[in-house]
Amino acid sequence: MKQKKATIALAPIKYFDISKKDNLKKIKKYIRMAANRGADIICFPESCLHKTKALSINHEFIQQIRNECKKNSIWCIITEDLILRKKPYNMAILINRRGEIKGKYKKIHLYDDDVRAGKKIKVFRTDFAKIGIVICWDLAYPELFKKMKEKKAEIVFCPSQWCYEYKAHDKKHKEIEIELLKSLATARAFENINFVAICNPLRDKEDQVSYSAIVSPHRVLKETVNEEKLIIAKINLNEIKKLEKLYPRV
Repeated sequence: MKQKKATIALAPIKYFDISKKDNLKKIKKYIRMAANRGADIICFPESCLHKTKALSINHEFIQQIRNECKKNSIWCIITEDLILRKKPYNMAILINRRGEIKGKYKKIHLYDDDVRAGKKIKVFRTDFAKIGIVICWDLAYPELFKKMKEKKAEIVFCPSQWCYEYKAHDKKHKEIEIELLKSLATARAFENINFVAICNPLRDKEDQVSYSAIVSPHRVLKETVNEEKLIIAKINLNEIKKLEKLYPRV
């Protein structure tokens, strides 16, 4: 079997520490860093671009990110509250190596989001893998991942801004939520025999859970907690076919 590999990167960045209103400069920096390390794609956390505005998909900031992807020949997932046909959505956009927008995913399962919910589950073909995208609370819904698997998704990216509920735990809130996030990501990867990558930011907010990870069907490949850094993993996509034979599904 021909080796089929991909190198994926996550950027769990700290928000608004360079500019008080946007993270554009840092996003462009991490795109360059990921490309220099040979990544095929970089994924940023949820609502990563602007602090207050819902942006047009043609906004100058997004155009600058598209140009950076083109200059560095890398795919990128950016998530923000975006206006599409005069309606606001929490939306991920997939940008290819030529700086073109090749896909959009609107968050389906909202959690106190003041936007419209999306409806469509999508899988996108790239030059390195078939990928799905969910956003944050979508991670708690296994049927989304099952439907993406039916569409042959090999990697599912989950840009997130996961926070804990104070009333959910008596103590050790962040520790418990980190274990919950890890268990959700690993369960989704094993249930569907594919790779899952979840990316959370660092924010000046007490209930923010800053856990990010790249997960295979069997184990966590890379993870970080409360740290801004570039996470990179080279994954062997042939592992999917191997494990599909080992763990047949009905």
